[in-house]
Amino acid sequence: MIYSKFKDLSLSRLGFGCMRLPETESQKNIDEKKAFEMIDHAYRNGVNYFDTAYFYHAGESETFIGKALAQYPRDTWYLANKIPGNAMTIEDGNLKLDLGGFKMENVTFSSPAGIFEQQLERCNVDYFDFYMLHNMTEFTYDLYTDEKIGIIDYLLSQKKAGRIRHLGFSSHARPETLEKFLNSYDCFEFAQIQLNYLDWTLQEADKKYEVLTNHGMPIIAMEPMRGGKLAAPGDAETSILKAVRPDDTPASWAFRFLQSLPNVSIVLTGMSTMEQLVENIEIFSNDNHMPEPEKLTLQEVVDAMAEFVPCTACRYCCAKCPQELDIPMLISTYNEAVYDMRDVSKVTWYVKDVLEALSEEEMPQACISCGTCVPLCPQSIDIPDTLAKFSALLV
Repeated sequence: MIYSKFKDLSLSRLGFGCMRLPETESQKNIDEKKAFEMIDHAYRNGVNYFDTAYFYHAGESETFIGKALAQYPRDTWYLANKIPGNAMTIEDGNLKLDLGGFKMENVTFSSPAGIFEQQLERCNVDYFDFYMLHNMTEFTYDLYTDEKIGIIDYLLSQKKAGRIRHLGFSSHARPETLEKFLNSYDCFEFAQIQLNYLDWTLQEADKKYEVLTNHGMPIIAMEPMRGGKLAAPGDAETSILKAVRPDDTPASWAFRFLQSLPNVSIVLTGMSTMEQLVENIEIFSNDNHMPEPEKLTLQEVVDAMAEFVPCTACRYCCAKCPQELDIPMLISTYNEAVYDMRDVSKVTWYVKDVLEALSEEEMPQACISCGTCVPLCPQSIDIPDTLAKFSALLV
């Protein structure tokens, strides 16, 4: 197992995400026998970073990983958890967790302390090694930064008390939101973002990586397989990869891409089978940096996956837009929606999160098709047509 340095810690570059643990045939509960075997195999082969959250596996993940890790010395593993602000609303001064979408009953707390204490109890620990705001994004920004609710202040008090060793945040936010957040707060030590070779372009992960790196924030990469899509792409995409490295799996390409990014400390992945775990441990037994020609091969794979609108976010189009639309952001979100709707008949939660944070005046429907932006675009994109397609897609 290869390791990275985080302050005075040595962390396994492969992190074990506890969101996709093996389940029973009914898919209602964690298959604890198989999951225990996987955790034990991971631990004995050098994996020391484990990540859970309040609502993973309908609330079972925290309790399970607490039991699984208790059999090993506490100073030999690191547990990461998150405060579930992304499922939180404020009602009558209380924090309500809307958990129906996670197959859990809604619950109300009077303060962040109630949630944190429950998580410590569930995980059977006295402290969390790493603790995060769960998905600091445009949709949750105001809640997390609301001084009356005091989430950040409370977590800082717990860090001072030694019950949080390292404080960070996970995020699917746009680059400019990350920049705004980090310019407002200097108390966070790391960030966890969705990072893979597809989203390097599709979700502007390259720009997010740059923002975090410029702020000196070590990165934990989540969704390296894009929910499994990059582990098993289509036949055409797989053929492109096999032509260059016949013996390598698509998963190894995705992992090697991330190993080549200097500011990625941990690659966090959810594993459901022992076979996946064994392969991933083998991949992370060596530090395999990807040469530039192979990164071009990955771009061929991305091009084969979908036909994206080739916006480079130069923002020339925004200069004279009478509606003052953030056109690059809308095109990026459109690309995301089109890609995911190849497989499902609904817009994904990521797209919904982005759009729910916008006012009507900021939505693609606000475009009046005046065409002012078209001659300004170096890529010759028919922007009014693209936004009209986006509007139709949302309907």
